Amino acid sequence: MSLSEKAAYLKGLADGIKLDESKDTEKLLKAVIDAIGEISETVDLIDEDLDEISMQVDAVDADLADLEDYIYDDECDCCGGHDDYDDEEYYDVKCPECGEIISVDEGILEEGGIDCPNCGAALEFDCECDDCDDGDGED
Repeated sequence: MSLSEKAAYLKGLADGIKLDESKDTEKLLKAVIDAIGEISETVDLIDEDLDEISMQVDAVDADLADLEDYIYDDECDCCGGHDDYDDEEYYDVKCPECGEIISVDEGILEEGGIDCPNCGAALEFDCECDDCDDGDGED
């Protein structure tokens, strides 16, 4: 029996025995039964909201799982894989101002610099390697 059903049952019992509201104890009992009814209605509303939120969280979780599969899996049913994420090479650079180690990719190296995300100091890169041109080593 649900909470709402129990509250309705108590209200029915109270109505059935015809409580005399002129007596304090019976007046108190009726007030308690009414309060229980209101509490059960509030709990029902909370349960409905919780069910809706739970469904939304499940949908977000499923979407996140799909996204994780797309990003982190090497193989994909639609095109044979997403290895382009693994091809990116990162380089660790130490900021001379704060000593923070920052990972940068070739694109940032080609741009010539960035601001340190920790202290804001300007970091400049002088890339003179063949790998930074177009990836084939030829000019």
